[in-house]
Amino acid sequence: MKRRNIHFVIPLCVLLFATAGQAVAKINVLACEPEWAALVQAIGKKNVEVTSATTAFQDPHHIQARPSLIARARNADLVVCTGAQLEVGWLPLLLRQSGNARIQRDKPGYFMASEQVELIEKLENVDRSMGDIHAGGNPHVHLDPYRLLTIARQLGERLQQIDPVNARHYQANLDNFAGQWQTAIERWEERARPLKEKKAVVQHRSWSYLFNWLEIEAVADLEPKPGLPPTSGHLAGLLNVIQAEKPQLIVLTTYQSERGARWLSRRTQLPVITLPYTVGGHEQATDLFGLYETTLDLLLETVQ
Repeated sequence: MKRRNIHFVIPLCVLLFATAGQAVAKINVLACEPEWAALVQAIGKKNVEVTSATTAFQDPHHIQARPSLIARARNADLVVCTGAQLEVGWLPLLLRQSGNARIQRDKPGYFMASEQVELIEKLENVDRSMGDIHAGGNPHVHLDPYRLLTIARQLGERLQQIDPVNARHYQANLDNFAGQWQTAIERWEERARPLKEKKAVVQHRSWSYLFNWLEIEAVADLEPKPGLPPTSGHLAGLLNVIQAEKPQLIVLTTYQSERGARWLSRRTQLPVITLPYTVGGHEQATDLFGLYETTLDLLLETVQ
């Protein structure tokens, strides 16, 4: 009797160990920004382990390749970033220091969102005197819902390539996300009609894709040159622009200082609005759907 019990227990232990091994065999993903971490999670769900190198309160242009970040990259199976030189000051060093062959350029573990879609605001002739210019185009693609859907589909294919055993899982999640996203776009566009042809003052070209989609015009920039903080002389010069163009609001990201915007607001009575910009930038922007919902809520509350 005891011998039969032993024969029963041994296979059961083997099965438990095998199951445990499958449970931890997730794709380890390092996302450069919260929006891509959220997208990976939406498509990968239980089969991915995702961390973001930045938060909504950090400027993704200016991040340090800290040892803890290098350690994450060293263990990653996939790196998902914006690209288009947004992370040029730190991502190349991070990849090099990681020593991880899986996530280098031209490997399946290297995924740049900006390379999956057409970029706007491309420039042919660029030099450093022009400021922090992205010659290849504006990198802030996640704020165009149509481009984001294209990126989602490409990312789904990449996950299937890296983990073909769970290809059905990724495809099913992608199909579900795409269906919900397309339905949400229709709802958002209906809600956003009052924003059409409104005008705004911005700080940096972070909102170009969002404004193109919503048909909002950016008539002035608080930055004298891209990447440079507002100066008193530049802000004073904007008073004439605002008087002529008559914008309805001043828009900032969560990681930008309000100082210049508040100075201008006091002299023009324009409201200053801080939009979440990415996932985590507002208490209700907990995922990509919440990011868009909250952004529209804040814009509509301000202009109405």
